[in-house]
This record gives sequence, C-alpha cells and structure tokens, in this order.
Amino acid sequence: MTDALTRIAEALERLAPAPAPAPDFTAEAFAWHTAPDRLEPVARVSRVDIGLLVGVDRARETLLENTRHFAAGLPANNALLWGARGMGKSSLVKAVHAAVRAEGFDLKVVELARDDLPSVQRLLAHLRAAPHRFLLFCDDLSFSHDDQHYKSLKAVLDGGIAGRPENVLLYATSNRRHLMPRDMIENERSTAISPSEAVEEKVSLSDRFGLWLGFHPCDQDAYLAMIRGYCDAHGVPVGDDELRAGAVEWQATRGARSGRVAWQFFCDLAARKGVKVA
Repeated sequence: MTDALTRIAEALERLAPAPAPAPDFTAEAFAWHTAPDRLEPVARVSRVDIGLLVGVDRARETLLENTRHFAAGLPANNALLWGARGMGKSSLVKAVHAAVRAEGFDLKVVELARDDLPSVQRLLAHLRAAPHRFLLFCDDLSFSHDDQHYKSLKAVLDGGIAGRPENVLLYATSNRRHLMPRDMIENERSTAISPSEAVEEKVSLSDRFGLWLGFHPCDQDAYLAMIRGYCDAHGVPVGDDELRAGAVEWQATRGARSGRVAWQFFCDLAARKGVKVA
C-alpha cells in the first residue's frame, strides 16, 4: 500500500511539479535552459579582450556606447549584428559586456538559444522581477520559411501589452540581414497571392531592432593585424615574415579570411611555439 501511494505521489509531482526557486543572480552570466526552466550560472565566459577585435571599429564603438547607456538606466536600442561568418559578431557582444562591467556597471548577460525562443515569456518573467539589468544574447539567429519561432522573438522586441521589461535588452547575431534566406524571401513573393504581404511579417522582424551593425569580410592587412594582436597579447614569439608566410598559406588552405580563421591559425602557431593559451 505504501509503495502504491509513493508511486501516485511521484506521478502527481511529475504532472504538477513544485514551482522553481527564484534564480540566484550573483553570477555575471547565465544560460537559459528549459525542461525544467532554469537560469544556469556560467562560471567563466569564453571571450577575447575588446582591444583584440580588429576591423570592427565602428560597430565596436556603437555597440559599446549603446550598452553603456542601457547599463546606466538610459534609453537604448536592441541590436542586430549581421554579416560575414567568423568576423567577430558574438565575440563583440561578449567583449562589450566585459568592458562595460569593467567600468563599474553590474550588467548581467543571459544566453538564449534559438530553439528556446518559445519559452522567452517565462524567461522575461524571471528577469523582469530581478533588481538587475540584463543583456539577452541570442547567437546565430535565423529562420526558415515555415519557422514559427520568430513570433516568440516579438515578445522581446515589442513586448506586447506589458511592453519589453525595462531592465532587458536584446542583442542578436545572424549571418542574414533579414533573418531568413534571400531565396526563401523571393520564393514566397513569387508564389503568394499578395506578394508584398507574404514575407512582410518575417522580413520586418529585423526592422524592430533599433541598431543594425554590419560585419563584412576582412582584407589581408586586417587579417594579419588580428594574428599579430593575438601573438603580442599571449606572448607568442614570431617575426613578421614568418607570421605573414604562415598566415597567408593557412588562409589559402581555408579559402577564406576572417577573425575565426585568424584565431585558428594563431592557435596552431602558439602550439608550435610551445605557448599555452588560456
């Protein structure tokens, strides 16, 4: 009889679990997870110093100023960082967060995965009630033609009847300016009865971001400057001629130049020089 009652109690607990405890916001960074809902503290954020981000000066200063305004309680805009792969979009968000915290602002960052967008209202309820200011960071954001997750994103950008929480700001990165592939945009326009309305809802989603910051492929000088900056910062001894020859060959084998390719070459170079990179 006792075993049966125990099983019934466990079944009822699964159907109606106890309310989750209030999040502990002592950490500076969190990752949002569902099933069950929880804000998991991130002990160490993977990021580079803002001074090592080369070739993104305008985007860096614009995003830094916007973040300072928000951290100080002033009006600020949600930001969409879009453009070329590997050019430091997500690195810039994390570096700006660290830079603003270093200036004395207790700004938190919460990473939200694209697949967890449907749960964003529950996340916002936690953040709205907290006595802190939060950057909500959604990396590599994009939607396919039949993807309904974009509707959940509007809760952050528009906020519905309650409005967006005053203490929450959204920064998102994407390879696409309009968050969906251009061929899908053109296809829906060509097959719809009302072409102008067919994609307006999805395409206009990016218009809801107050800041659009574009990232473009770097030239060779910027690519080499990135690697030189990493070498100097981490104490990797290498001459300019050796660095240039190796970096150009590495870039040729990858068929591309970007901040990501520069970092990958630097890691290989540091290993060959016997230098550990923290």
